[in-house]
Amino acid sequence: MIEIQQVSKWYGDFRVLTGCTTTIRKGEVVVVCGPSGSGKSTLIKCVNALEPFQKGIIKVDGVSVGDPKIDLNALRARVGMVFQHFELFPHLSIEQNLSLAQRKVLKRSASQARDKSLALLERVGMQAHAHKYPSQLSGGQQQRVAIARALAMDPIAMLFDEPTSALDPEMVTEVLDVMVSLARDGMTMMCVTHEMGFARKVANRVIFMDGGSIVEDCAKEEFFGNTAARSDRAQQFLSKILQH
Repeated sequence: MIEIQQVSKWYGDFRVLTGCTTTIRKGEVVVVCGPSGSGKSTLIKCVNALEPFQKGIIKVDGVSVGDPKIDLNALRARVGMVFQHFELFPHLSIEQNLSLAQRKVLKRSASQARDKSLALLERVGMQAHAHKYPSQLSGGQQQRVAIARALAMDPIAMLFDEPTSALDPEMVTEVLDVMVSLARDGMTMMCVTHEMGFARKVANRVIFMDGGSIVEDCAKEEFFGNTAARSDRAQQFLSKILQH
């Protein structure tokens, strides 16, 4: 579903990604973790062309992301993205936030878009708030709406860029519950997160990044269980993140 081959990226003279290679199969849930500044978010943003890259190849369902002729709106409709800070339109109601791209990009009618929006809001437990505006919702509620908005485009895969890191601890669970539900329904997912409990629960694989490179890419059982095979850097990272 997602192929990343020898991808490198620079900001000026600073290299942020170095020869990153991995494959995400259909229905797979892959958690990407690592210390701050390791290139996790940059890599995931390259997948749907939110960040350009200078070397390598990324393909989504066989389509090359780096192709200058690619229809970016069509690509981003097929690959849903959920950000750290929700990115909802503050001047639109919750239902309008979900309906807008459906009408503009997918050319659905107003009634079709509204029906789809309300069904997805019900799925994430937010249908009763459809008439409200983002400022009237908690952070966890806004993030659930953001997930529903991405799902409204009928994506073939979902990307999550630290979706719980801006939330109060009490709100994290309600967002993770939605993500777990998606994973169990077979959605292809690539998640940048430090939520190791989520990784243990639903991930098929864990990618560990450091210094712009993929240091480890293995099954979650191996990543969490096989300390002998784990890199020193990954062991150091896990010892800090799991000690509490």
